[in-house]
Amino acid sequence: MTANKVDRELIGESVRFKAVLQQVRVVAPVDSAVLIQGETGTGKELIAEAIHNQSRRASGPLIKVNCSAIPAGLLESELFGHERGAFTGAISQRIGRLQLAHKGTLFLDEIGDLPLELQPKLLRALQEQNFERLGSSQTIHVDVRIVAATNQDLAQMVNERHFRVDLYYRLNVFPIVLPPLRERALDIPALVRHFVHVYGERMNKIVNDIPEHVMESLCAYDWPGNIRELQNFVERAVLMSEDGRFSPPLLEPRRAITPTVEKPAETLADMERVHIMDTLQKTNWVIGGRAGAAARLGLPRTTLIFRMRKLGISRKPFHSAAPWRISPPGVPADPSQAFTRVTGGAYSA
Repeated sequence: MTANKVDRELIGESVRFKAVLQQVRVVAPVDSAVLIQGETGTGKELIAEAIHNQSRRASGPLIKVNCSAIPAGLLESELFGHERGAFTGAISQRIGRLQLAHKGTLFLDEIGDLPLELQPKLLRALQEQNFERLGSSQTIHVDVRIVAATNQDLAQMVNERHFRVDLYYRLNVFPIVLPPLRERALDIPALVRHFVHVYGERMNKIVNDIPEHVMESLCAYDWPGNIRELQNFVERAVLMSEDGRFSPPLLEPRRAITPTVEKPAETLADMERVHIMDTLQKTNWVIGGRAGAAARLGLPRTTLIFRMRKLGISRKPFHSAAPWRISPPGVPADPSQAFTRVTGGAYSA
């Protein structure tokens, strides 16, 4: 995306959004790491592009990595690259995205989903500006600026030991917090007109009549999906519009109705625990190997063992005929130590 296009899409006159733009202007010319935080759909990637385009690295590459979209087992190779034969399936040398971003900016989106075991290597690469490809001992030096983004509370993740504190401080040199759209309703009319123009051009339609009551309805809505939801809504509306009149699918978007009795929400850890337990049961608690739970979950064996320990997952040992025997001979009493193969098949790593 070109700098001019990014600037055109940084739309807003609200105090909160103007403060964000001022932060971009302050930090863009220097090479400090930036951590962009905000709800999903608030435009974190657009802000990252604006920082790059207003920096001295604008003529260099902007390389993007979505840490949640790439399987954990492949993310290390994506970031650092690998040599031919470094692992099964590595049939040729691959240049990692960190090296591709040399003299430019590396944008690490959804950084909160970066696997814990990969964080020390990334930290070293950021601090030393060098790294080694998988399967190689040759050190590669790079000149890269880091911009990261997340919709998670990284400080809380640090407290819960789900994110390394040293990496957090390395990324959080200059934090930028994007406000949700509900807190910048003043900007909604300008955003609506912008998206109407964009999609009108794409669909070869002229839509220049936006009824006042429709705009009031749009400004009154909470937009839980933020700008991305508004953008998709306007696209549908332009598609349905006729005779130049903006015709949204719902004239008055309704706020979500909160039920009087709510089921307690499951935490992410709860859902992860259930998923891992279900997979372990399907594999008869075999973790490693091609048919093991780690392969089914798309995780390295060591990562799955770490997650099992973190979530307190362990297989209940078989009971012997003697009522006083709690576990087979050789099974440690501490479940966190019980992830090695034990005679009798109670545990399998």
